[in-house]
Amino acid sequence: MGLVADVLFTLLQIYSYAIIIYILLSWFPNAKESGFGQLLAKIVEPYLEPFRRFIPPLGMIDISPIVALLALRFAGYGINSIFTMIG
Repeated sequence: MGLVADVLFTLLQIYSYAIIIYILLSWFPNAKESGFGQLLAKIVEPYLEPFRRFIPPLGMIDISPIVALLALRFAGYGINSIFTMIG
């Protein structure tokens, strides 16, 4: 069971890094339109979209990715707690 928890936690960390990289791409002109940016958009946007529906941007600042990252972090803690109770 420990291996499964480690794999899931690692996948959540990798996905968190993908979100952070996707956010940083918005700081560079036309970076999201590149092939890499479009690939990240296909991976990250389906997860970010529900957060964007409920959390409006504050002026020019979109805080929904921050909330999405916190949700992923809490999911990681939950997975860790569940597998700690089981094992």
